[in-house]
Amino acid sequence: MAESGDGRQARAPRGRRVSNAAFRRGRRAQRVIRRGLSIARAADAVGTIESGCEIFGLTKGDYSLIDLIEHCLDTTGPAEVVVSTWSAAGADLEFARGFVADGRVRRLRFVVDYTFVERPPEYVALMRERFGDEAIRLTRNHAKFVVVSNNEWALCLRSSMNLNENKRMESWELSDDRGMADYLLGVVESLFASERGAVQLAKRAKDHKLAFASWFGDEVRDRDVRRAGWTSQKTGKRIG
Repeated sequence: MAESGDGRQARAPRGRRVSNAAFRRGRRAQRVIRRGLSIARAADAVGTIESGCEIFGLTKGDYSLIDLIEHCLDTTGPAEVVVSTWSAAGADLEFARGFVADGRVRRLRFVVDYTFVERPPEYVALMRERFGDEAIRLTRNHAKFVVVSNNEWALCLRSSMNLNENKRMESWELSDDRGMADYLLGVVESLFASERGAVQLAKRAKDHKLAFASWFGDEVRDRDVRRAGWTSQKTGKRIG
């Protein structure tokens, strides 16, 4: 990695936002592949987080998303955190609450799938109790990413993991990239600005679906004709 005039490692060139649905950047030559599928600790798997880094790894579930977040916070110091997940477990929410209580997280927000309120209801109740309705937004969500940011760092964690323990093979990729962070946070900010948390949490499923259709993306989404005639995995019905 190149160094700047003051001896610090220079950051890689920033990418660019292509649309609400895409962020593009040139190839980052400093990507590191961590070949440690059996490593049990997130800190050992990720290693030292450096300015401008891009690190990819796999795990068999020996560590989880909350462990990766904690390792990020050990590097950044106090930061704001956004977590996008399909689901979250009670233990991991309590761990996250601990990060807020000890000052490592200045502000914590969640984007979760609208069905989270029913899987099971006590988990969303715990999230609301610990973090408040204004820290939560619901949508049709299957994207798993975390942004840990402050004035010095813009860590973007993309992963197959939800915010829970899962003893399966999972992937993760960590980048220090201000452009990517700005893109992800821009999408999150638009969702948070769309409605108050309490309003969203009281919505019916069909209302979330309608809101999602109008919120995300730049153009009207046409029917995917490639899927016509196939059977839906969700409904068991043929797709017209």
